[in-house]
Amino acid sequence: MDTFEEIKLKGFVEEEIDPTLDLFVEIEKLKKEKNAVILAHYYQEPDIQDIADYIGDSLGLSQQAAKTDADIIVFAGVHFMAETAKILSPNKKVLLPDLKAGCSLADSCPPHLFRKFKENYPDHLVITYVNCTAELKALSDIVCTSSNAIQIVESLPKDQKIIFGPDKNLGAYVAKKTGRDLVLWNGACMVHEIFSREKITKLKERYPNAKLLAHPECEEVILKMADYIGSTTGLLKYATKSPEKEFIVATESGIIHQMQKDNPGKVFIPAPPNNSCACNDCPHMKRNTLEKLYLCIKNEMPEINVPQHIIERAVKPIERMLEISARLGL
Repeated sequence: MDTFEEIKLKGFVEEEIDPTLDLFVEIEKLKKEKNAVILAHYYQEPDIQDIADYIGDSLGLSQQAAKTDADIIVFAGVHFMAETAKILSPNKKVLLPDLKAGCSLADSCPPHLFRKFKENYPDHLVITYVNCTAELKALSDIVCTSSNAIQIVESLPKDQKIIFGPDKNLGAYVAKKTGRDLVLWNGACMVHEIFSREKITKLKERYPNAKLLAHPECEEVILKMADYIGSTTGLLKYATKSPEKEFIVATESGIIHQMQKDNPGKVFIPAPPNNSCACNDCPHMKRNTLEKLYLCIKNEMPEINVPQHIIERAVKPIERMLEISARLGL
């Protein structure tokens, strides 16, 4: 059976866009006309980042979605991010430029299988990484992001047993940093699992002064090589504050646009994958384009809707994350 979003999308025929239109100007007009805000993830293409009202990682985007006074939230990211915005702002219209912009990590944790997994650990509290479906959030006690996962785990009593999902690499990193014995779901992100230790080693030989920056979704073998490990926002801040001039970046390559904008005198090199494809580009993130963004705001579709019973259950662990983050000053 088609989802509500798919049914609506079938009634939407993509229009041809007048090639003489200045899409930056037109999008700005539409934003004012419709009281719309564009939230964009760091992994979006440069044009989208440049026109967004707010650019950030999952935590920052969640915080913005919760407090915006716009009538329409246009989420330039992937499906689970738009769902999170809808959960936090259920009375607002939430749009996603391309409905097929999914997430390999979210797909690696089907809610019906996670529910059975969870039943094996009835005395465990469930922390789920925000990169998951609304249904999975509804099965959780607390949601986290890569920016606050360590602090959220550390905020809980040491004797509290914890299930962490869906990212096994982030979970293993959090377990190592906190000294906690976490039960991990076996999920992963296709982009962050593809980096090659051998190719990075050769790249470091070419750039001996370059610092390796890595996202904690990377495999442990890459994290052991890293000079700094952090969320996308963390990587960006480190690159800006560091006196070093060269960096190898092991995360989705979209972040390099902001790194270069903020640090025009520095060199940023995307970490190579273990094959010849451009696998350090997320194919889901890159489904969104400036043209799709324009049509999305113009036609106010595709629209993201989440069932009310899911919203009521999923909002609690997200709000708990935001409360802990605010208390800790994150």
